[in-house]
Amino acid sequence: MSHNLYPPGPRTWPPIRLFWQMQRNTLPFLEGMARDYGDISYCRVGPRDIYLLNHPDFIHDVLVTNDRKFAKSLGLQRAKRLLGEGLLTSEGDYHLHQRRLMQPLFHRRQITAYGASMVKHAARLCDDQAEQGWQDGATLNMHAQMMQLTLGIIGETLFQQDITGEAQKVGVAMETLTRNFRRLLSPLAPLQDRLPTAENRRLRQSEAELERIVAHLISERRTQGGDQDLLSLLLMAHTNNDGASPMSNRQIRDEVLTLLLAGHETTANALTFTWWLLAQHPPVAKKMQQELDAVLGGHLPTVDDLEQLRYTRMVLAEAMRLYPPVWVIGRQALAEHTVGGYTIPAGATVLMSQWIMHRDARYYPAPQRFDPERWTPAAMATRPKFSYFPFGGGSRLCIGEHFAWMEGVLLLATLAQSWEVQLVNDTPLALRPAITLRPQQGVPLIVRRRASATSLV
Repeated sequence: MSHNLYPPGPRTWPPIRLFWQMQRNTLPFLEGMARDYGDISYCRVGPRDIYLLNHPDFIHDVLVTNDRKFAKSLGLQRAKRLLGEGLLTSEGDYHLHQRRLMQPLFHRRQITAYGASMVKHAARLCDDQAEQGWQDGATLNMHAQMMQLTLGIIGETLFQQDITGEAQKVGVAMETLTRNFRRLLSPLAPLQDRLPTAENRRLRQSEAELERIVAHLISERRTQGGDQDLLSLLLMAHTNNDGASPMSNRQIRDEVLTLLLAGHETTANALTFTWWLLAQHPPVAKKMQQELDAVLGGHLPTVDDLEQLRYTRMVLAEAMRLYPPVWVIGRQALAEHTVGGYTIPAGATVLMSQWIMHRDARYYPAPQRFDPERWTPAAMATRPKFSYFPFGGGSRLCIGEHFAWMEGVLLLATLAQSWEVQLVNDTPLALRPAITLRPQQGVPLIVRRRASATSLV
């Protein structure tokens, strides 16, 4: 095809109108692009050329085969305001160096040591005699519960510190940050940041609160010492191969903040959506509980049980298909690149959306249906790799993927062995697609202790 031809897509004048449409209704906007214009579509949103790829082969081409021709998208570039040069936002050789530095702590063999901590934190919620334990018949904001749970786990496993007392402050800060993330994409963002508005004051307060928490983590580790956790590794690390230049406080801060936020927010969202789906599908919940009873026999799960908790993992995988915590990946073309018969110019933005791809009827018949049976080995073998990519792909594949799978299954197994959930009402779940896909508001669910449950603590 001619280099001068654009892929099909909506044509609206002036282009800024598409920006506001995309801002107000992001997920429906992307759904319409894929539905109406196919595997590759184009629109001009404000000053930017945007290409949406909606085919596994095209996504593989950008994320894997030609990943060096693309950089992080504008959204994550502007997220450096908060995250600095952390693993999520850094590029090139610096990113490669930091990833190699941290990779050993996320190796499969290493993260198995974290399993007992994950289960311990979940078991506290199972103990209805504990101060923070769930109470039979209580209505809980499941999103807040999962955020607090995963924050405590990240604090202990990666930083060897108890930060559960900071959970509410982190939650408020995260709520403020995600609410403002879309604003980072606005052409008017630099001007908006300088305005003396109440929202800007709240944003700066949230950033300062997170800075304080991270500074405390670093200070405590410097004082106490240690050599088995991520923070100790960063403190001992050197930026140069000759070992002459220790990492600056700023570099350490960037990595700690990135992992603190990314390491608990995504798993908390995935578990929240899983509970919400289980509350709507009692037969699925019953089948999962039957597996838990058969495999665990009333005992707390361990890492050794993961291989047998197949259906529990299938439930989590299906929840992340329907509600992927990472719902879109953006890249900026560093050079002209041809994909799907069209030439993407340098500087253009390429979007690849898990939300869209995971709901594609070509790979998932009746895609809106919650069906964990899609994740049997036989069913998975029929689908191409990038029809499902909740953790990204290529050189930027999430470093914590194995950690997240282990944590999700262990927490789900621990809690669902003793508890089941019910809907409070039939109000639809409103979503906020920001840095991650999260509920717009809280997710109220009624927790019920299973009649057959025994004490796990």
